[in-house]
Amino acid sequence: MRSSWTADDCFEISPRFRQTLEARVERLERDAVLDEAQVAHLENPDHIRRQMRLVAVQRAEALRMRLFLDRSRTRPPQPMIAL
Repeated sequence: MRSSWTADDCFEISPRFRQTLEARVERLERDAVLDEAQVAHLENPDHIRRQMRLVAVQRAEALRMRLFLDRSRTRPPQPMIAL
């Protein structure tokens, strides 16, 4: 996995794909908040540990997607063909 990138390392994605990723990021972040709130109701240390691991993975995935979106640009929509 590359740890550094340059301005030339830009991805071009479709508007629909960007919208899909943004929705997924929002869902992951929302689920992480809800899952973290459930820890207060858990008693078993193993359950708490697994729940916090789930939250960490959700937040890491959301961050990874946000970084990808920051490094990408949205492709302009294709012009409509006149009939």
